[in-house]
Amino acid sequence: MGTADHPTAAVGLRGLRKEFPGKPPVVAVQGVDLEIADGEFFSMLGPSGSGKTTVLKLIAGFEEPTAGSVELGGRDVSAVPAHRRDVNTVFQDYALFPHMDVLQNVEYGLRVKKVPRAERRTRAREALDQVRLAGHEDRRPSQLSGGQRQRVALARALVNRPRVLLLDEPLGALDLKLREQMQVELKAIQREVGITFLFVTHDQEEALTLSDRIAVFDAGRIVQVGTAAEVYEHPATAFVAGFVGTSNLVRGEVALTLVGREGAHSIRPEKLRLGEPGAQPASGERRAEGRIAEVVYAGPVSRYVVDLDAGVRLVALQANSSGGSAEAAGMRDRRVSLLWRDEHVVPVPDVG
Repeated sequence: MGTADHPTAAVGLRGLRKEFPGKPPVVAVQGVDLEIADGEFFSMLGPSGSGKTTVLKLIAGFEEPTAGSVELGGRDVSAVPAHRRDVNTVFQDYALFPHMDVLQNVEYGLRVKKVPRAERRTRAREALDQVRLAGHEDRRPSQLSGGQRQRVALARALVNRPRVLLLDEPLGALDLKLREQMQVELKAIQREVGITFLFVTHDQEEALTLSDRIAVFDAGRIVQVGTAAEVYEHPATAFVAGFVGTSNLVRGEVALTLVGREGAHSIRPEKLRLGEPGAQPASGERRAEGRIAEVVYAGPVSRYVVDLDAGVRLVALQANSSGGSAEAAGMRDRRVSLLWRDEHVVPVPDVG
């Protein structure tokens, strides 16, 4: 049990390992230790095959661990079947019943649990209100937009009042604009209901936008846990620096030339400043000379790919606060200075 100073974690993973049969066995998850607090919006982020979805299935009870344990609210549930765990899962494909209307879909789980009709109707309407779908009770899933169907799936999970809500790439089927809208909605709903959300995604921007904390997965292991700012600004490994957002990595002799020390170092593109050739660095800045090899215009920003004389290619990100695509494109092949501040160079272990 937890105390006031050390409350019980909503989810606790202890030495979690999962192998799948094969010759040799496929190790999907290896040595995962993690605690997720009550009321936290926690994301598991990683590329395909990194183990994050397998961990979600182990928490949900859809898979059994080869070793280690899963705890919910301080209780070991490793041997407890999925339907008896205090969690619910929202999937990318929504899994709504097409022959039922919205209200029937949302109250379905309560009906299975034999909750009286009046109570389940009340709770289902409350859940629909939480996801901003009041007034849609009589519609069928086919009459809803993708975002509305996703919110019905969310309401169906919330109506059971689980301790932990598991979300497996829930926004993956939505177009970009709707996905961004649903990110805002999802965070607002989580704050309102106050339960723990455990979110699986391969989308770095999505994880950074939504999460109180993020666990970054690589090859079945967690390589860093931290807030969005910690993971982005202070990546623990070269893998994290390269996977979470875009990063420029410099190593060895090039690092010695550019940043004054050997090893591997990360510099985010938005921390680099373009200047005229031979521009005078400000106090605390470093400078390198090069040529713009490519310009990518992306609306609010442009990406400048710069081949430095030091023998490395870096990417700089600049806001298009004035001018437009023609001006940005006109920078191609021009000589420039790249300038950056020492504190924006982050040393990273040269692994992963």
